[in-house]
Amino acid sequence: MNAQIILLLTQDGVTNGAIYALLALALVLVFAVTRVIYIPQGEYVALGALTVASFQAGKTPGTLWLLLGFGAAVAVVEFAIALRSGRRRAIWRMLGWNLAYPLAAALTVLTLDVQAMPLAAQVVLALALVVPLGPMIYRLAFQPLAHASVLVLLIVAVAVHFVLVGLALLLFGAEGRRTQPFTEARVELGAITLNGQALWVIGASLVLILVLYLFFERTIYGKALRATAMHRTGARLMGISTVLAGKLSFLLAALIGALSGVLIAPLTTIYYDTGFMIGLKGFVAAIVGGLASYPAAAAGALLVGLLESFSSFWASSFKEVIVFTLIIPVLLWRSFTTRRAGEDEE
Repeated sequence: MNAQIILLLTQDGVTNGAIYALLALALVLVFAVTRVIYIPQGEYVALGALTVASFQAGKTPGTLWLLLGFGAAVAVVEFAIALRSGRRRAIWRMLGWNLAYPLAAALTVLTLDVQAMPLAAQVVLALALVVPLGPMIYRLAFQPLAHASVLVLLIVAVAVHFVLVGLALLLFGAEGRRTQPFTEARVELGAITLNGQALWVIGASLVLILVLYLFFERTIYGKALRATAMHRTGARLMGISTVLAGKLSFLLAALIGALSGVLIAPLTTIYYDTGFMIGLKGFVAAIVGGLASYPAAAAGALLVGLLESFSSFWASSFKEVIVFTLIIPVLLWRSFTTRRAGEDEE
């Protein structure tokens, strides 16, 4: 191994680490606010990438039917609850978000020539289809179990993962797809050539992390999420809706996952189940951060990315084993250094 190979492996490690950092931040956010270890986080990666790939191939993405189906399911649940509780005014708001929005999205996708649109417009439209799935899934699967134990929520998260993977296979098929790169440019840096798309991944990840920081520090909704993460009961006593916080955290998780998929789709072939492995590596990074610290999770993601990159050079057949083995010493160390605390009771 020479200096040039080290630089190339470092570039790949940092690029992968940037994506893992985004997924780790989403996992930490969801767990802090809702206590859900969100195993399906990686599915948004696959859905975002496959949606853009479908647009570029001139096909109607399966994500559209997911949005219509989940929207209709949520509408039925909310309609029944509104009738039973006598809150008839809430019916119109519910119909607008869960039925009118998906129908408007379907009308847009089916009537416009999306394939001829610029890449930026395709990405925005893909996010508009994937991101609303986050709060819809929360409403159907997790909101009714908000008071359940972490173990029960984990079991439900695994079930949601299998449902989404199965639906993705049904709607997109088993073949893998790539998308057009954001740029074909290459940057010469000494003895190595930097891929322009890799620079896009790193730059976009840094920008998104900065935007999330400003969101949590400067906006009322961000501060509400922070308060809910610190103490759910206290936040509720101060008038903060834990249901709204849960939906918002799942919406941000879906946004981060879908955008991550769009960024990496030009670099690697994405299959219907690709997101699971990527999400697990983000989970390892989140565990390094203790599922509580955003900076520690980002640092853990960079470590995972570099470890994966160098492992692929030295022992490519065992790179996944090496990456996931990292979680064992971290858990052992935390088990000996962290005092057990009871769950935050609602």
